Order: sequence, then C-alpha cells, then structure tokens
Amino acid sequence: MFRFLVSAVAVAGLAFPALAAEKSGDKMSPLEFTLKDIKGSPVELSKYKGKVVLFVNVASKCGLTPQYKGLEALYEKYKDQGLVIIGVPANEFGKQEPGTNEEIEKFCTAKYSVTFPMMSKVVVKGKGIDPLYEYLTSVDTKPAGKGDISWNFEKFLVGKDGKVAARFAPKTAPDDAALVAAIESALK
Repeated sequence: MFRFLVSAVAVAGLAFPALAAEKSGDKMSPLEFTLKDIKGSPVELSKYKGKVVLFVNVASKCGLTPQYKGLEALYEKYKDQGLVIIGVPANEFGKQEPGTNEEIEKFCTAKYSVTFPMMSKVVVKGKGIDPLYEYLTSVDTKPAGKGDISWNFEKFLVGKDGKVAARFAPKTAPDDAALVAAIESALK
C-alpha cells in the first residue's frame, strides 16, 4: 500500500508539477518571481519566459565592477537572439554597493553605458535574502553548484525553458569561453 501511495504522489507531481509546487510553496522557475526595477516598479520575471536570462548580482565599488563593460557587450551581441541580462545590485560583500537605486542607475549608465535591465538593490545572502536568490542558490547547477553566493558578480543562467541551466563564479568574465558557450547553447 505504501509503495502505491508513493508512486501515486510521484506521478501526481510529475503530471501536475504546478500543483505540486503550489502545495509545497516552492517555485519551479526563477521566472515565477517578481523583483522591482531600478526605479522601484514591480517586474514580473515571467515576462522573460522563452528567453535566455543571465542574473548577475552587481556592485559599483568592487574590483569586479569593470565586468559591467563585458556584460553590456555580451548583451549587445546576443540580445536580438533572445538573451536578457538582469543586473541585481547587492551590498552583502564588503559593502561595495552602498548607493541608492538612483545613484546605482546613474553610475551604471554614465560609467558603463548599461542598457540591460537593472533591478532595485536586494539582499542576495544571509538574513533577509530575496526569495529569487534563495531559490537560485538552492538549485544544484554546474559548474558552481548550489549554496551561498560567494561574492559580487556571480552569474546564474536560465534557459528558454525557465530552468537554471548553469551558475558561474564571480571571477568568470563575461567573455569567458565556458560562459559564452553556455549562453550560445541555451539560445539554440
């Protein structure tokens, strides 16, 4: 009897994954969350379904901040093929994003000519972690695996299917061959 119940529950979860997720309170995709854009307006991430999305927790006063330039180049190269880069400012690492959303937007635009979507500052690690980042860090992906974000500019790649396809360490440059290959593969 127990084996039958386990099988029935497993089949119900496979046949109706949305129902299983709803009952457990889990999200099935990072694109089921909502963030606020840099101006404070809500953004339903579901609007990016069918696209390839690269989430990057960013900071303005970090040794890795010049990655903004490479991220913008990556966005410009692949946006017409369906890539969206989403910058998510965070101040958990060395207090390297102390500014207001307005200051962050001005910095990114003036210094790096950023045109990809920028969100409002959130917590990406520890107490008060944003639900999106709680989800992203719980998914076991390659090459970085699951667990807390280690520093600014950690990258999470979400495929057209809405699932986390890969995670890359902060020092992975936007033009890194493995990152570019993962993006190109996800865009196919």
